[in-house]
Amino acid sequence: MHYAELFCQSNFSFLQGASHPEELILRACELGYRALAITDECSVAGVVKAYTVIKEHKLPIKLIVGSYLKVDNGLSLVALCNNRNAYAELCRIITNARRRAEKNHYTLTQWDIASLKHCLLIWLPGHNPADKEHALWLAKYHRERLWLGVQRHLTNNESHRTAHTEQLARQHQLPLVACGGVLMHHCERLALHQVLSARRLGAQVADAGSVLPSNAERSLRSIDKLYRLFNPRWMQETLRIAERCQFDLGTLQYEYPTEVVPVGHTPMSYLRQRVTEGCGKRFGDTVPEHIRPLIDKELRLIEEMGYAHFFLTIDDIARFARSQNILYQGRGSSANSVVCYCLEITAVDPRNIQVLFERFISKERNEPPDIDVDFEHERREEVIQYIYQKYGRERAALAATVISYRFKSAVREVGKALGFSDVQLDFFIKNVNRRDQHTPWQTQLCDLGLDSDSHTGRYFFTLVETLIGFPRHLSQHVGGFVISSGPLYELVPVENAAMAERTVIQWDKDDLESLGLLKVDVLALGMLSAIRKCLDLVHNHYGKRHELYDITAHMDDPAVYRDIQNADTIGIFQIESRAQMSMLPRLKPACYYDLVIQIAIVRPGPIQGGMVHPYLKRRDGLEAVEYPSADVKTVLARTLGVPIFQEQVIQLAMLAAGFTGGEADQLRRAMASWKKTGQLLKFKDKLINGMLERGYQQEFAERLFEQICGFGEYGFPESHSASFALLAYASAWLRHYYPTAFYTALLNSQPMGFYSPSQLVQDAVRRGEEVLPVCVNHSFYHHCLEPNSTGWAIRLGLRQVKGLNQSAAAQLIAKRGAGFSQLTELKQLELGSGALEALASADALRALAGHRYQARWQLMQQQQDLVTQGKPSSQYLNELKKPTEVQNLFEDYISVGLSLSHHPIELLQSNGQLPAFTLARDLIHKHHQSLVTVIGVVTGRQSPGTATGVTFVTLEDHTGNVNVVVWAATAQAQKRAFLSSRILKINGIVEREGRVIHVIAGKLTDLSSLLSELNAPSRDFH
Repeated sequence: MHYAELFCQSNFSFLQGASHPEELILRACELGYRALAITDECSVAGVVKAYTVIKEHKLPIKLIVGSYLKVDNGLSLVALCNNRNAYAELCRIITNARRRAEKNHYTLTQWDIASLKHCLLIWLPGHNPADKEHALWLAKYHRERLWLGVQRHLTNNESHRTAHTEQLARQHQLPLVACGGVLMHHCERLALHQVLSARRLGAQVADAGSVLPSNAERSLRSIDKLYRLFNPRWMQETLRIAERCQFDLGTLQYEYPTEVVPVGHTPMSYLRQRVTEGCGKRFGDTVPEHIRPLIDKELRLIEEMGYAHFFLTIDDIARFARSQNILYQGRGSSANSVVCYCLEITAVDPRNIQVLFERFISKERNEPPDIDVDFEHERREEVIQYIYQKYGRERAALAATVISYRFKSAVREVGKALGFSDVQLDFFIKNVNRRDQHTPWQTQLCDLGLDSDSHTGRYFFTLVETLIGFPRHLSQHVGGFVISSGPLYELVPVENAAMAERTVIQWDKDDLESLGLLKVDVLALGMLSAIRKCLDLVHNHYGKRHELYDITAHMDDPAVYRDIQNADTIGIFQIESRAQMSMLPRLKPACYYDLVIQIAIVRPGPIQGGMVHPYLKRRDGLEAVEYPSADVKTVLARTLGVPIFQEQVIQLAMLAAGFTGGEADQLRRAMASWKKTGQLLKFKDKLINGMLERGYQQEFAERLFEQICGFGEYGFPESHSASFALLAYASAWLRHYYPTAFYTALLNSQPMGFYSPSQLVQDAVRRGEEVLPVCVNHSFYHHCLEPNSTGWAIRLGLRQVKGLNQSAAAQLIAKRGAGFSQLTELKQLELGSGALEALASADALRALAGHRYQARWQLMQQQQDLVTQGKPSSQYLNELKKPTEVQNLFEDYISVGLSLSHHPIELLQSNGQLPAFTLARDLIHKHHQSLVTVIGVVTGRQSPGTATGVTFVTLEDHTGNVNVVVWAATAQAQKRAFLSSRILKINGIVEREGRVIHVIAGKLTDLSSLLSELNAPSRDFH
């Protein structure tokens, strides 16, 4: 007995299906099904996941691509793709249905169904009077490709529905076929299916009643049971339909856009011309001897694999950016090829980095190489619109990102379905510390009052755990464009994104990679905006024109590296975090490649793989560098025998264990998702045995595999690190030589990076920069440079004023001329009371009113001669007291997010409100393991996944930052002070290694009450 399931919805039928596509395929294969159709509602979003699991596991089951369609006249159908034409028309009508409705909805008309000329259709009668009309219409247009679906779910009145369906079949001479109407892979998912159904209906499970499924018959059932339920002829009909469905997702052929190739050229001839032109720009008249063979090799492989269009498409986008003076930088294995360097896609000189060629393009992978291009984050929209204008909405769309349930959303969704109140759920979510690796969230919820022994409690825990990771909806990728030669909707359905003028396809980046389809990543990077603004400021105020390639031509300035080695890197790209700052004095980067390593080594992969300490010991000469073979030396020599980069792991697998390029790339993919799928373990025997066969010791082979496992999902590619290191050096160089311009550019590029405007301003002041306050007569909208006695000062811009929008600021600037002399002039601008009050609160009107209290009072006057308590207003104003230092501090933080007058800790200390403590700048004088008390404003709490429950807290005083380590037990025992303090006193122990100083927290004391109104939010757990 055999069977093919032709109607099955995965969890990509949101709030309907209760199983992943992979689960459905594996279960169907286990039950012996010949085929399984994934038929999500008006969608093909889940089919590639099913296709991939079949391909990777070599499963003996056919995947049928289809969709469940509900027409606006009540007609319900399952459309199945029997060939490529059928697939194209299905994608087309799904696109039309989705595009004519708002996000997450669709409108399907009878005309759409009439346009289907190839799809096989299974009609699911509604068991109502309209069935007769539907039968006549369907038979008229689709008789040769039409079946009636019979479903058996053992529900009330099912025998009548079955009889009705059989009668329709006889009357209209249509064949019958068995349909499971599957929504879950196993009967154990019934409870989750009920929860999802209740949430779809906006109800609680207890109140939904008969609307919810009463049994688990909508799961994949054994073939024996199905033969007992269905007429054997209906069962055999499933196999005949499955046999007719010959469409395979793997046969989809991507057609590249042709606009990028001029008349008279082939794609390859034009690419060669472009590379030759760029080679002259990059290398001058004399191309290095080893570069020319690399270019020839890359071009031959590009031609052989047919990727010329791909590179020309990226080249075209890069040329547009250059023409508009938009700063960009390519990254990725392909981006750092010599070809991309010549095409000016990247500024990373291939002479400075070794790129693994098999990672650049793999013949066995048979997929386009990956290139990410980062653009200025404030101007990326110009690039996106250029792509839309060049290729049209029909041929260009963004890839999807699957937004999945995480802990908070899963708790809320399950809790609402089970009858918990919003107050209860808010309480649970706010008080569960997910960073506590020693106390599971289930235990924490029990401590918060949830009864784990109750029926509801047991279900709650199980359902939340299962729902985490389920897809919630499709969103747009941050910048992954799919561009095609013909209509994109014939390749994959396109639907509306939440953002206006955005369309997304129904597949995410993993799906595209599985099918080998082109994705052009047009990404945004804040540091590129900051660098561009800084370069413009330097040109306008210092009269010097620098470009990114000028700064990074050599990357060997000792003064810049001294700053980096001293961890003086606030605001520097990629090396400004707590972890990076702790590593910098130990690794002591002294050249560009040191920066490449620095950026990659402070990652979970090298840390979990135990690679950091061996590298540092070898770098400091404390441990000998040994290589078990010459092959291994060629791979690991540049990192002192320690694998740090993803490319090195791939190279070792090839050279030391005999992996082919394609097998090595499969290893890379397994590394990327091994925690989710466990696929990495299947390579263990091949890797270890391959190394043993080539004469390597068992210990070395096993250690290498352990390091690969340590990399987990976090292996960082050398090619990405090389691009990031280039920008890290450029930002460090600019900050060293043009700090005023650099800080101004950073402030004008917010939000970005690790630090708030307040922290950036304080760092600038500590470095000797003068920062001037917001002023209605001197500030422009953006922060700017203003002349002072030593050169230039930073003038804070109106953008820093909370409650003042850009249009009001622009109107003010346009009308002020030489400056305002009195508040009445501002009133006449009709900016609105909110804008004027915001300026007064920010003390931006001090030049007109003396101080913020007087400014507010004058703004409240309806007429200049208002008399208050018998006194002229002017006399009353003279009696208004100035705000105190504490009041000014509060108002500064509330209105502009920072204060130029006092730091909160400085103010409290000067007022005698703090006990004796050590300032940040004085920790350098404390001995290792000495007791210390530190006090500061909490500016950040970080708990990386590799920190095994440790939290790194940053305290800020007026002299700098204090780095605090809080162990998990300390945090748990003093939870309130740990999580909620804005001003924190810590009694602890100094731990120092060279210039790296930490305070190991002991007692935590919340001092927030001393400045209870302080509005200084911290950056927690980012």
